Amino acid sequence: MTNFIKTASAAAIALTLAACASTYDDSASDEAMMEENAMMAEKAEMTEDKMMAEEKAMMKEEKMMDAPMVGGAAMYPSKTIVENASAADNLTTLVSLVKQAELVETLSGPGPFTVFAPTDSAFEMVPADTVEALTDPANKDMLTKVLTAHVISGKVTSADLAAALEGNASYSATTVSGDTLTFYNMDGGIRVADENGTLAMIENADVMQSNGVVHVVNSVLVPQ
Repeated sequence: MTNFIKTASAAAIALTLAACASTYDDSASDEAMMEENAMMAEKAEMTEDKMMAEEKAMMKEEKMMDAPMVGGAAMYPSKTIVENASAADNLTTLVSLVKQAELVETLSGPGPFTVFAPTDSAFEMVPADTVEALTDPANKDMLTKVLTAHVISGKVTSADLAAALEGNASYSATTVSGDTLTFYNMDGGIRVADENGTLAMIENADVMQSNGVVHVVNSVLVPQ
């Protein structure tokens, strides 16, 4: 009897230990699976973030490719006239004069505006005494008039100008300054003239902005 009890007790202890071992193994297995799942989820999340970052980078690159270049800088349609012009290295004189005339806020407003923007080379052709007079703080009103004589209220694209010129020798538009710009079809392109008859060629047409459109021209348009 005693041997039977001892044998039974040993068997019970063995079963208990086996059950404990089984429970321990199951628990360890579950924990390992949880850790593995967590690692897989983290890896998937990192992969998704990387894919999103790469997608954003590609979209940004595509937008840069679509943006026209002026003065070595991309002109983004999401930016204002002043923001884009400030990035172009061939419009530095114009931007400087716009700041001097305190027109930055106006040309950063909702508009829309159509600006015929003279390049630095265009300003270099203006007589030195005229430039000196325009940049004199005492002649701020004169500077404002000259600058706004390059601006038309509303958004006027080259297609709009071509449509207005169809069947007509010329087309005239009133500027923000109250002066007149006259457009012609010449040599296979559109030319714009000021009230003094000075003709400017549009070098970069339809540079879209968030608050209008810019046409880069090679001459300064001076009102009478």
